[in-house]
Order: sequence, then C-alpha cells, then structure tokens
Amino acid sequence: MNAQATNGRIVKGIPASAGIAIGKAYVLDEQYFCVLRQLIAPEEIEDEIERFHAAVESSQQEINNIREGALEEMPGELPVMLLNTHAQILRDPTLIREIEEHIRKEKHNAEWALKTVLEEYSSRFTKIRDGYFRDRLLDIKSAVERLQRNLILSEEVDASLVEPVILVAHDLTPADTLKLDTRKVLGIATDAGGKTSHAGILAASMDIPAVVGLKTLASGVRTGDTLIVDGSSGMVVSNPSREQFLEYNTKRQKFIYADKELHEQIDLDATTLDGETVRIMANIESSNDLSHLQKHGAEGVGLFRTEYLFLRSAKQPGEEEQYQDYRKLAEFLEGKEAIIRTFDLGGDKLANFNRGQGAEQNPALGLRAIRFSLAHVSMFKTQLRAILRASAHGNIQIMYPLITTLEELQQANSILDEVKEDLRKEGIPFKDPIRVGIMIETPSSVMIARELAAHCDFFSIGTNDLIQYAMAIDRVNEWVAYLYQPLSPAILRMLQMVIRAAGEGGVDVSVCGKMAGDPVYALLLLGFGGVRELSMDPHSIPMMKKTIRSVRMEDARKMASRVVELGSTKEIHDYLRHSIKEILGKDLTSDLFEDDI
Repeated sequence: MNAQATNGRIVKGIPASAGIAIGKAYVLDEQYFCVLRQLIAPEEIEDEIERFHAAVESSQQEINNIREGALEEMPGELPVMLLNTHAQILRDPTLIREIEEHIRKEKHNAEWALKTVLEEYSSRFTKIRDGYFRDRLLDIKSAVERLQRNLILSEEVDASLVEPVILVAHDLTPADTLKLDTRKVLGIATDAGGKTSHAGILAASMDIPAVVGLKTLASGVRTGDTLIVDGSSGMVVSNPSREQFLEYNTKRQKFIYADKELHEQIDLDATTLDGETVRIMANIESSNDLSHLQKHGAEGVGLFRTEYLFLRSAKQPGEEEQYQDYRKLAEFLEGKEAIIRTFDLGGDKLANFNRGQGAEQNPALGLRAIRFSLAHVSMFKTQLRAILRASAHGNIQIMYPLITTLEELQQANSILDEVKEDLRKEGIPFKDPIRVGIMIETPSSVMIARELAAHCDFFSIGTNDLIQYAMAIDRVNEWVAYLYQPLSPAILRMLQMVIRAAGEGGVDVSVCGKMAGDPVYALLLLGFGGVRELSMDPHSIPMMKKTIRSVRMEDARKMASRVVELGSTKEIHDYLRHSIKEILGKDLTSDLFEDDI
C-alpha cells in the first residue's frame, strides 16, 4: 500500500516531453507491470477465462521446470517445499473461482481481476494477528506475480482507461506505452528513466507531457490523488495547494498560448537569415501518428520506428500486415521522404513472442537491433519484403539500426539483395534502386564511418544511443542520468568526425536523436556543416523552425568551431549560455530551452 501523499509535495525529475498536465493520478501495479482495467464484451468472457487458465498452466510449468533444476543445484527439501507451496496456491480452487467470478460479474480483463482479488486477500491477511499466517501473504503475492507476468506476456489485450488520468509508474516499457489508450492519458510520470528513456520518447511523439527520473514519486502517490506534471521544467506536484494549482494553471495557459503562436508558422520553410534551408522531419512510432505530421509542420518522416508492430502483439506480424502499414505511410506522405528503420528489437524492446529466449545480463550490449535481425533472418526478410513492396507507393527509404561493423552492413545488404531478387522472380513491383542508410549510434561506427559510407547512401546519427555507449551509461537508469551529456567534448568531437566522414564519402547525413529536437544542440549540429536534415518528435518542430528562421548559419558555424576547442562540458556550457543569447536574442532564448544551457 502506498503511503499517503503529502499535500503540495514537489518532486524534481527530468523533463522528457514538454507541456503541463493537471489531473488525477493512476498508479500502475507496484510490481511494475502495466496492469490496467479493461471492460470486455459479454461474448468475450469465456475466452478471457480460458486465457486466464492458460496463464495458470504456464505458471505451473515454470514452477515444475524450476523445481527440477533446484533438485540438482540446491540439495535439500526447503527449495522444493517453497516451490510446492507456490504450485499449491496456483491450484487453489477458491482463488481460481474468485477470479473467474470477478471476470464474469464485473466484465474485467483477467489481469485486473487478478490484481483486485490479490488486494482483497492482502486486506484479509493483514487483519490476522498471527504472524505466521500474515507471512503467508508473501507466498501468495509471489505466486500471483508469476501468474500476472504470464498473463501480461500472453496474447495482448488493448488497455483502456475509464477516464483521463496521469499515469504514475516506476517505469513504462515501450510495450506498456504502446498499448495505452493515449486519448485517456493526460501526462506520464515515472521514477525511472533519463532524458532519452523510451517512455519519454514515446510520450513526446504522442504530445503527452512527461517527467521521468523522479526516483521516489510512485511510493508517495495513490490512485486518485491530484497531480501536476510539468514536462517543461521536470517538476511534479502531488495534491497541490490552491496557490500551486493557480500558479501552474496560469503557466499551462501561457504554454498553450505560446504553442499556438508557434503553430501559426508551421507551413514556413526552416530557412536561416542568410538563406540556407534545413529540412525538418518527424520521428514517429507508428502509422497512428501520421496525423501529427501536418499538425506540427513536418516535411516528411526521418525515422519511422517499426517496433510497435512487434510489441503490440504476442504474435509475429506477417508480411501483409507490415506491408499495409508501410503503404499507409507512403501514400499519406504523397511523395515526401519516409525513412523506415528496420526493427530495433532486443534490450528493453524484446518482442513478446520472443521473450522465451530468456533475459540477458546486459541487454543494451546484447542481441538487439541489426544483430537481432541478422540472427532472425526469416523475420528480417519478411520485413524487408514488406518495405520493398510499399516502396512502389511512395518515397520509401530503408535504414538499419545500430550498425557497429562493416561486416554487419554488408551482410544486411546481401540479405536485401536476396529479397529483391525473390520479388523480381515473383513479378512484384518495388522501387529499385532504393536508398539504404544506417544509424550511427556507437563509437565503433564513428571510427569506421568512412568505410561504412562506401556501402550505403546516407547516415542518420542516433545521438541517444551514441551518448549512452560513448559515456558508458544506461540511458534509462535514473541514477546515472546526470552523465547524459550531449555537450561533452567527446560527443561533440564524435559528431564532427561523422559529419566530415559523410562529406568525404559522398553520403548525406542527418540527425534523428534527442539532440536534433533541441534548438541549442541543433544549432551546433548545423554549425558543424553538412547536416541539412533534422528529425525529431513532432511537437518539437514548430520551435525548431522558429529558431532556424531567426539565426544566421554563419553564426552557427562560428559557435560550433569554438566549442570543439573547449576541453570540458562546463566550459562549453558557459560559452553557450553567453553566446546563444547574442545569436538568438533575449526573447527567443526563453524557458522552452533555457535550462539546457
């Protein structure tokens, strides 16, 4: 049970998606599962109960497998006794009957029924004076946690919130976030995460204010508490006082007004005062986000993340399903550029259908992105076929994520050539040649950028992962989030190296990481020369266009040439704080990005 939230409590986190949300909190499951209530139709009740029983069987099988291993590795009766206790709990007819009755009577999904029944058990057990029986609640919770995990990782159900809320959680995985009914999400606040955590990235793509890295917020908030989430400053206020409510409501109105002013110029080109034009593209999560492109003035899609097709379901999406989604993207853009990134699965984005392979000790350093694709060639070919077929309907381009070696790029291109040949034999039309690019996201790819340029058409610098791998930090770990330093001399010099290598290799270079959507960082990127395309979360586009239209490219070059000579992040920070006001003027150097410098 969460502690009672203190009135007016302010917790400082990391701003992840701009805007201010005021509403009721909805605290997700304490075990960090995304357990949401969903109403099911009467004709779906028996299927839901069957799904529940399937999860029980899976949990029983897991316990049996663990018990067999325990007999070999941990001699003695105690481990087996504990596992037998958990197995007996899962077979308990009373527990099973109560969950079935809840599903039938309340018409709730099995996850919610299980959560509700467990809360009822907890209430009963805490009233028992005998310590032994109270301690048995821990066994019940452990067994139910296993069952809950198997339910959530079984065939997914779309989570529907009953009313608009602010989600509070320890963390939200990409799969959790993608299955939310975003029409009912006012804001997001998580204890975990840094500036580039996936919860923040997804929230930004959906125009939802978000603060991450709050560390202790969830333990002090209850469902139903009033929350203020300030995604611009990183502040979250629980149960605000009247004065706090009025203050933030006024701030929210100012933000809405300023945002409206920015949107009046979204159809203008991002052309500097000295006549150089930059293409401003959008990063989007799915074809469901296409409406955001016109709303914010995007000139195309610089990064179309395809993972959602794999994360939203327990089943691998087929070629036709993918083709229809990519074709929708191509046709919507009517000839404008759309770069489809092949799936970046693995790490914290392991698809539901592949979770059985087991956890990796260091998933960010393991089988993810292009490595995952090359290890699952059949799945990779299916996606490439779908992308190529969709290319016949628009300006589709292909991009491989997390290339670290020349051999990876060559192998991926070889598989692409095989798929092309198969389509030719089948008489299926596709765009040929089709532009193929790679994401530069690791120090290794920076160092061999010239060699990589000989085997692709363009680079897209993914600054989120590049900073993670270069600075040796976990980008979703709130405890080391302070080390996420885009202004580190090491990072800026790497960026300069890639941009130069792209120019020497005759390939285009763009930036699609978090830095691309920040006006200050973007000016540095443009100042390095060669970058004339930036791709960002749609809501960042209006401010970016206004910024670029307010500067001279010559000033950006001078600023960039100076920062690479400085030896510490603090020196760069102090220099930019002074120079950016001279370049942009006091009015434009506003609260929207003042904290970043």
